[in-house]
Amino acid sequence: MSSAHRQTLPIGIQSFEKLRKGRYYYVDKTPLIHTMAETGGYYFLSRPRRFGKSLLLDTLRCLFEGRKGLFEGLYIQDKWDWQQQHPVVRLSFGSGVMQNRAELDMRIREQLRTERERLGLTLDHKTDIAGEFETLIRQACAQTGKRVVVLIDEYDKPILDNILDADRARELREGLKNLYSVIKDADPHLHFVLLTGVSKFSKVSLFSGLNNLNDITLDAPYAAICGYTDHDIDTVFAPEMPGLDREEIRRWYNGYRWGGQDVEAVYNPFDVLLLFQKRKFSPYWFESATPTFLVDLLQARGVFTPQLGTLQAKAQLLGRFDVDDIATEALLFQTGYITIKDMQEPMVGYQLYSLGFPNREVESSLNEFLLPVLGIPDSEAQTYQLALFKVLHEHDLAGLETHLKALYAGLPHDWYRNNPIAQYEGHYASVFYSHFAALGVGVTVEDASHRGKVDMSVDFGGHIYLFEFKVVEQLPEGNALAQIKAKGYADKHRASGKPIHLVGVEFSSRERQIVAFEVETL
Repeated sequence: MSSAHRQTLPIGIQSFEKLRKGRYYYVDKTPLIHTMAETGGYYFLSRPRRFGKSLLLDTLRCLFEGRKGLFEGLYIQDKWDWQQQHPVVRLSFGSGVMQNRAELDMRIREQLRTERERLGLTLDHKTDIAGEFETLIRQACAQTGKRVVVLIDEYDKPILDNILDADRARELREGLKNLYSVIKDADPHLHFVLLTGVSKFSKVSLFSGLNNLNDITLDAPYAAICGYTDHDIDTVFAPEMPGLDREEIRRWYNGYRWGGQDVEAVYNPFDVLLLFQKRKFSPYWFESATPTFLVDLLQARGVFTPQLGTLQAKAQLLGRFDVDDIATEALLFQTGYITIKDMQEPMVGYQLYSLGFPNREVESSLNEFLLPVLGIPDSEAQTYQLALFKVLHEHDLAGLETHLKALYAGLPHDWYRNNPIAQYEGHYASVFYSHFAALGVGVTVEDASHRGKVDMSVDFGGHIYLFEFKVVEQLPEGNALAQIKAKGYADKHRASGKPIHLVGVEFSSRERQIVAFEVETL
């Protein structure tokens, strides 16, 4: 397609009006919001940052305000009653960091005042925040004769910004609960409510009594309400595709899934748009603001990094999040670092999700980010990464042994004394796996065959490496290489025609080093 067909990339555009009036690419989400908007009711949607939640809310605002001209050529254009306009109240906690209840209350009052002025309303008596919000809704309904639409963006950000300080987080949570409590009693004056954010706090802690809040986070019909699908990439963005490897785009950026394996996976829009602009693959989303509290929590809990790509959780666990109760799986899922790979229902009402990294960007970036937690400081990580790339590129197995021994020898003794992860038997495997995964090579943990699971496989440069680990103090009998051979782990890879290297790696926790490194090439 010629460059004449190219449009402007909507990087950072959160205004539906600006997007539609400018020459921007637009992925039509109105088929997904049509039923929800027409039916009305109370909705909740959780998605990671930079997934287009703010644009979704602004689209709904324009729809309910009856701005028909902006929807020309879109799915909903001839399916919506444009005479049915509703007053809209829009609140957002996306900007700035509030560190106490007073700052939060001031921000809320400012926004309520702005919305009153925009709607041409006045506050006739002094009252508290809940009273202001309730009066705003009631007056807007009375003035127009139409029930009100309430849209709240980043509803949870003030709490998340302070999540490591439990007392402060609780204080901000109570301030938000005070605001959201109004929604329940304002029901006669409300037509439609949507709250969006990153996390899903329990209803009890933030939405007490709001029992009709419909959480659509994992509902299949809304799986692609934020993000781009493969179809979107191939059609809407077709003019941007020449010169880019389509399969690499999929491998790097696709894979976010909200629902079972039948639900379509989506791309993070931020990643895709920056790839099209800069024409090179890079961890754009990850680098845009990975929260430090995530790494702090993973470090405090002594996370076993090879397991990050193979977690399992019940649906209830994924939706449980509170200041005093943050499950690791829920935290990683809600922030977008792991996603749903599969869903099983072993018995009625019991849904079990298999979780894993959505794509290459997140797997390699998160592991690179965690290397200092595992004892490899930032200042040395790049040197080690370049050395690993060199030995893999040259398929130098003797060099790989030398390199890995140098890596473990370089872990500081102080680190072993002061870090909780060092006390876990999986520490050696964590360093090993994260070092490879951070490089961005094709790593599979617990690569399953009909005879069992090899600890780790790596597919790189036309060669396959199968690694089996053991800590000699825990498993004094047996040999890691012999196990790979006895279990026939290589059988499933033979059809690939690639050289297969079987590598048995044995660690000593006493010596803090690899004490055996045996290789056999098939």
